[in-house]
Amino acid sequence: MNLHRKEGAMRAIVQDQYGGTEQLRVADLPDPRPGEGEVLVRVGAAAVDRGTWHVMTGTPLLARLGLGLRTPGPRYRTPGRDFAGTVEAVGPGVPGWAVGDPVHGTADGSLAELVVTSVRRIAHPPADLSTEEAAALPVSGLTAHQAIRGAGVAPGQRVLVVGSSGGVGHLAVQLATAAGATVTAVCGPGAADLARRLGAHHVLDRSRDALDAEGVRYDVVLDIASNRPRRELRGVLTERGTLVCIGTESGGRLTAGLHHSMAAALLSPFVRQRLVMHVSKELGTDLAELDAIVATGAVRPIIDLVAPFEKAATAIDHVAAGKARGKVVVSVSPTG
Repeated sequence: MNLHRKEGAMRAIVQDQYGGTEQLRVADLPDPRPGEGEVLVRVGAAAVDRGTWHVMTGTPLLARLGLGLRTPGPRYRTPGRDFAGTVEAVGPGVPGWAVGDPVHGTADGSLAELVVTSVRRIAHPPADLSTEEAAALPVSGLTAHQAIRGAGVAPGQRVLVVGSSGGVGHLAVQLATAAGATVTAVCGPGAADLARRLGAHHVLDRSRDALDAEGVRYDVVLDIASNRPRRELRGVLTERGTLVCIGTESGGRLTAGLHHSMAAALLSPFVRQRLVMHVSKELGTDLAELDAIVATGAVRPIIDLVAPFEKAATAIDHVAAGKARGKVVVSVSPTG
């Protein structure tokens, strides 16, 4: 791997084909420049998640219609979306931002020393977050925040979070608790203590307990890539409860189970319960909303692993193996 920076070039993790982490390499790429409504950011840290793995491997195959049929398109040659760092330069039409400002958000190819992104995808991170914590928030945090908000979680409601210890789940537990709900977390036996520290009022062991083990019905069920049958998930909802399907990891190489979430959304108009296929939006305004909640101390990203830039493959493999408890972050370059 080339670990030496050239003048006018930045280091980036790149892939020339779809596959596992063995085909990732560090390369020198030309420094990007911001255009209208964009900022150039020196990346301090970048988070990785299951989405990073899906883009790297080109799975499900259906996703290649957008990523590139045979090889990753130019936008996806460098993996990663979350980042935190400092503003290096601003393009025209970018009020409210200046060189040196701390920033976090999303960009195409965040596993690089420099990224260019739209001002509509960034926000000022809470001052008490580390660079790694700020990098951990955007994608998973937006997914959790938008799902909780969209489901209308309110004080006094019962919320079931299936898949509560991963990147999205550990933030969803905290956000639902902060909204005043009574939260039941479903996780593996090794994550039960974490779920309680996050604020879950009750914990179910996914390897042993049925979803109806508490003998109650839930106003909201967040299903985060659990691959449980839709009938089982609906069975623990109240008559007019809301099921939010957030990702899936089964169903073969073609759709990876995406059709299960789509089927739930198509069924929704014909039943009393509300069934939602959640698709998050990378909006700086929503990230700022989330940051305001984080600033109160009610929510905090949990960092499971921080890998150095040259070991980005190790971080991605850790996530792909299902070992992550909270977020996995790659340290890209020092930002102070």
